[in-house]
Amino acid sequence: MNKKIKILVLCTGNSCRSQIAEAYLKYFSKKKKLSAEVFSAGTQPHGVNPRVIKILCEDGININDHTSNHVNEYLNNGISHVITVCDRAMENCPLFPENTIKEHQNFSDPSKSIGNPKEIKKAFRKTRDEIKLFCENYLIRHFKS
Repeated sequence: MNKKIKILVLCTGNSCRSQIAEAYLKYFSKKKKLSAEVFSAGTQPHGVNPRVIKILCEDGININDHTSNHVNEYLNNGISHVITVCDRAMENCPLFPENTIKEHQNFSDPSKSIGNPKEIKKAFRKTRDEIKLFCENYLIRHFKS
């Protein structure tokens, strides 16, 4: 594909789910040799969750340089795909050009999980694994190589 793909993953806080999705979309895009730029943002960003950094490190992915960004930074950035990963973000998603491909998949928010540290880590791993599978399948569905 000659045209540069620009994917924006959107959630409310840009702290967990969208950060995980950004990381895996970058990973799988590189693995598939797709010419893609991947970003994540939130409608109300409030920092990258340290547990997400740790849980992705378990899978060999380093996001220490990720930042939590506001969706408005990407409105005029030529985004070709928008993926919302929580219902609130979908409801509050700003308008993108008509030709932007939009997809929604709600994932549970691991930062809202309760319990002991082991149970919380399990919730983060579960969300990570669900998002990982979604991201790989997303690229297969949209960019068959």
